[in-house]
Amino acid sequence: MLPTKIVVIGAGSASFGLNTVAALLRSDRLRGSHIALVDRNSEALEPIANLAHHINREWDAQMTISQHTRHVDALYGARFVVSAIEVPPRETLWRSDFELTLKHGLRQPYAENGGPGGFAHALRNIGPVLEIARDMEEACPDAWYINYTNPMVRICDAITRYTRIKTVGLCHQIYEGYGIIGYLLADRLGIEVPPGRISSDADPKYIPNMHAIIKQAVPRIEVRAAGLNHFTWVLDVHDRRTGEDLYPLLRERLRAAPPDFEPLTRRVFDVFGLMPVPGDQHLCEYLPWLSDQTAKPWEKYGINLYDWETLAAQREERRSEIVQMANGQMSIDGLRDADSEGALEVIECIAGSGEHYHLAVNLPNYGAILNLPAGAIVETPGVMSGAGVQAVTVGALPEAIAELCRRELAVVRLTVDAAVHGDRHAALQCLALDPLVRDLDIAQHILDDYLETYREYLPQFWQ
Repeated sequence: MLPTKIVVIGAGSASFGLNTVAALLRSDRLRGSHIALVDRNSEALEPIANLAHHINREWDAQMTISQHTRHVDALYGARFVVSAIEVPPRETLWRSDFELTLKHGLRQPYAENGGPGGFAHALRNIGPVLEIARDMEEACPDAWYINYTNPMVRICDAITRYTRIKTVGLCHQIYEGYGIIGYLLADRLGIEVPPGRISSDADPKYIPNMHAIIKQAVPRIEVRAAGLNHFTWVLDVHDRRTGEDLYPLLRERLRAAPPDFEPLTRRVFDVFGLMPVPGDQHLCEYLPWLSDQTAKPWEKYGINLYDWETLAAQREERRSEIVQMANGQMSIDGLRDADSEGALEVIECIAGSGEHYHLAVNLPNYGAILNLPAGAIVETPGVMSGAGVQAVTVGALPEAIAELCRRELAVVRLTVDAAVHGDRHAALQCLALDPLVRDLDIAQHILDDYLETYREYLPQFWQ
């Protein structure tokens, strides 16, 4: 395999940057390649760059490593651009997205990638993402843009419709489905369930238990799912050893599960006939039944808000660990298991003409899901090879599920068009169509407040 140039944008991230860089450096097939690390925050970039040099020496990866605070300085000659950027400060803005709508009588269940919060989140990130993609058109027009930035569907839609750059969106949330199914079928599959609560909740105290089940479930079952990112649907489940169809048993176990185990997922499954993934916290963002102030469905379904303070503190702890690893004060052995969530496989397969079946890729829909709009960004299994990344055709979704997805895709398209053109009318239509918004005046008030609050990030709406 010939050495290649890989640009990692957002490399200063304590999670994305660390995992991506470590995964790339451990690859024997990429030995001798060039990794260009990019982050506007030089203070966050420096420790990752130091650690990358340390790993490069210790693992004899023989790579060239450079660091840049401007992406334009890194793009020339790149064949792959891996990006997970976020307009900062992440937790502060996310909390603001949630709290602002409370003033107008709308309580969002999560406010990250769907609902009005997803709208504001997308508006802020689309501009910087398109700046990168348009610079790629000049510097490396044939390179692949591997996207991790959220809201995934909206970001990939913007790149696909408004640039000529090839892009694929990657996300690990399909594994939450493996965790849920593995827990429900644990006795059948021989999975050891750790003590304590099992939940897809993003609260850090639940993550180790869920990961323990996922690790056991992945080699035992095969899950095929399709739909939209964070709003996908399990089409079939099979035992990898015997080929047995496990969906009938899964249906029984979902109905018999403890009342506090993914209650929203189970209720939606009961109504629509397929199990949604990736669990209650993300599912709640795309449904019209979660924002009633009187009924308070978030209490009925136990939907918790993101713990902004705890996660911000954990990131700072991780940055401290990165410094210690770079200085040799902490072992780097654990990084050999780092997961790039698919970026490594994309790069190895395209650059080296390999082949890999991936559980979930986000690509334009050209026949992959027959009853969703052509060209819309959908999530399906995919095949990575020297020819690029291709979606696996899964056929049609059940019509009621397809309609839920089509409504979200209409919101996606309007969001992107509004962000690109500074179009207030499209923005209002987007909020009016959003499943969480039930009043046109509230939609207008939220829009006006978001645009004023985030004026510095959204100059296109004020020109």
